[in-house]
Amino acid sequence: MEKKLQINEKGCSIRCRFFCSDSEKTARTFSDVVIVTHGFGSSKDTAGTTSFAEHLLGKYKHWAVLAFDWPAHGEDARKKLTVEDCLDDLGIVTDYARTELKAERLYNYSTSFGAYLVLRYIIERGNPFRKIALRSAGINMYESMSNHIDAVGRRDLEKGKEILVGFDRKMKIDRHFLDSLKAFDVRKHEYFDYADDILILHGTKDEWIPIELPWKFAEDNVIEFVPVEGANHPFQNPQHMALAIHKIIEFFKD
Repeated sequence: MEKKLQINEKGCSIRCRFFCSDSEKTARTFSDVVIVTHGFGSSKDTAGTTSFAEHLLGKYKHWAVLAFDWPAHGEDARKKLTVEDCLDDLGIVTDYARTELKAERLYNYSTSFGAYLVLRYIIERGNPFRKIALRSAGINMYESMSNHIDAVGRRDLEKGKEILVGFDRKMKIDRHFLDSLKAFDVRKHEYFDYADDILILHGTKDEWIPIELPWKFAEDNVIEFVPVEGANHPFQNPQHMALAIHKIIEFFKD
């Protein structure tokens, strides 16, 4: 079963997709909840999120999946993107899973920009997750974002102006957003305390984030790393996505 819900906290409405098995649709509590976050310019409404939820709940009926839109993405009403709002929203969704869904254990599956935010969140605000799976992780988020802003956009940012970025939906960012990304480089932090509970998957043909970067990050922190031969950044090939989902579900249940 899938339904849409809104979490209304701190003056904003976080748009979510909630998945559970039909046999659990009347249940008020779920022992295990996976929070899914998407990448920059994407949304909660991806085929990959749907496929992950279907495969997970097809095997484990008492689990649930909660995916949400980052600020200024998808159905979110905000027009400006800030790192602070993203971290706040992740905290709100996590609290909702604990208090409203009564989750005994929380897991996280995040992609790209979402992976960067989760790695930042556990350093700055603590780790609420039993296990974390990261796909196409935005290890070099500042450089990746900066490299895709043209000369006119960079000039406007330096002048203190906001610019529009994104794909299907455009959102506003300012210099503060990029400065915040630059100030927190995940490669400059240690994740040894969380290493056993993190899995990183990355495509060998990732055109946004070269595989060498997350591979070195994983080696430096003794994190399990799975290279997916031929996969690009969004894992568009269904076989690559199916492999990633299989590995993640195995990791969560191990």
